[in-house]
Amino acid sequence: MTFDQFNSSLSQPQPPANLPPVLLALWHDANNNWGAAHDVAQSREGTPDYDRLHAYLHRKEGDTFNAGYWYRRTDTPVFAGSLADEWQTLVRQQLSQMEESR
Repeated sequence: MTFDQFNSSLSQPQPPANLPPVLLALWHDANNNWGAAHDVAQSREGTPDYDRLHAYLHRKEGDTFNAGYWYRRTDTPVFAGSLADEWQTLVRQQLSQMEESR
């Protein structure tokens, strides 16, 4: 799946079938379902990709203290760009991992 295909799927009522969990969470986040996205992040705490998602979600929520905790857990500096840029970065990273695992 390409970034453009993923982005196009955001206008559909349901996410594409067989999305990896972190991409599914980012799909839900883009469709204003923060809770569903957060449930995914919490489902595998301690896993770097999920913890990184967790950091983004709390940054988006405005909880900078909690976001900072999750960024530190992943040894990642707090993202300096916009939330939209961070979302796009995370989606592209996940799509790249999906391609590499094929």
